[in-house]
Amino acid sequence: MRILLVLAHPLEESFAASVADTVRRRLEANGHAVDLLDLYREGFDPRLTPSERARYFEPGYDPSDAEPFVSRLKEAEGLVLVFPQWWFNFPAILKGFFDRVFAPGVAFENDPAGGRIQPRLGNIRLFWAFTTTGSPWWVVHLYMGNPVKRLLKRGIAAFCAKGLDFRMVSLHDMDRASEENRKAHLARVERLAGRI
Repeated sequence: MRILLVLAHPLEESFAASVADTVRRRLEANGHAVDLLDLYREGFDPRLTPSERARYFEPGYDPSDAEPFVSRLKEAEGLVLVFPQWWFNFPAILKGFFDRVFAPGVAFENDPAGGRIQPRLGNIRLFWAFTTTGSPWWVVHLYMGNPVKRLLKRGIAAFCAKGLDFRMVSLHDMDRASEENRKAHLARVERLAGRI
């Protein structure tokens, strides 16, 4: 399977980078072709331009302003995201990736009658996310209602593709995680990536 592995963290030596490296190595060992897209290192601009937004609902939307990222998504059969959750949300660069790359004609098609959008990412069969939160599990799930998982599963995956293998794996309370906790999480990530 050809997998687009998207990393969204500004620090090269971050724990997220270690997670992405663990996933990449395990996927490649399983025979998958991995396209690592490190949004920061590749200089991805998350800002939706005025011209992109102005023509967003026009028929035949041209996503070429976001090339080559659009092509890489279209070529993938699986999408794996690695990112921290900040303020119970995506890093801005990842949100911009969704805004600019998951565009009309790429990830979905606008219904001209104003109805439901039509999924266009039939090439994507697998959509996994590996993430961390600074808050404990109970705050993320019980108090906040796990907003990132809801956005990914119900708002992005469900509207862009059908019948996906969706999974989100999180290390909670990252700000207080010991070295032992981090190593155990990396071992869990490797085991889970081995199932892909």
